Amino acid sequence: MIILNSLDIKDEGDITGNFLIPISTKSKEFNYIMAIYKEALYQVINKLVEVRNNLNNKYGYDVINNITARIKTPKSIINKMKKKKYELTYKSLIDNINDIAGIRVICPLKNDIYDVLKVIKKIPDIKIIKAKDYLKKPKYSGYSAYHIIVETPVNINGELKPIKVEIQIRTMAMDFWATNEHKMKYKTNKKLSKLDSAKLTIYAKILNFLDDKIMKISKKQEFC
Repeated sequence: MIILNSLDIKDEGDITGNFLIPISTKSKEFNYIMAIYKEALYQVINKLVEVRNNLNNKYGYDVINNITARIKTPKSIINKMKKKKYELTYKSLIDNINDIAGIRVICPLKNDIYDVLKVIKKIPDIKIIKAKDYLKKPKYSGYSAYHIIVETPVNINGELKPIKVEIQIRTMAMDFWATNEHKMKYKTNKKLSKLDSAKLTIYAKILNFLDDKIMKISKKQEFC
């Protein structure tokens, strides 16, 4: 689990007038914006740690097994903006890139995911602005998870501003598949063959089937 230290966001001046200039990942404007997203990440992840502790105490087992966090690298941000054909300005970055600050929550079972979501919806300083349920409808590749984009208010020079953070909630089986699929597809120079891609999709369906079966057994135990 990664816990980031709270950041002192220093006044770099009013950069809103520079929002339409081209992005430079080495500029003070870019570093300033990244510091704001790090602060938002810090706030949300610490709220989720509270959620984990409360749920684990309530149910007597690890409803949340693990929490990790990251800030998207400058290279990944620019590559995504180019791929999506977004204008390479700071305004476009803030408006369109929702996963600069990202958190991954890992649960043992599918029904745990929905329990976590219920609690997140009740947190005062976290507002869900977008949700995608890939549990009920997995991606074509076989990918399953529950994605939410939330906003949390960050104090920027005395004024509260809503900053977006992406939260992905998965089971351990989903995370195992997604982590390895991503590594094989995007973290190596060799392109994955169509046959191997098809195999990964089949394996995702198998893991999803096992997730469902284990969840059913778990539910039976609750009523014993």
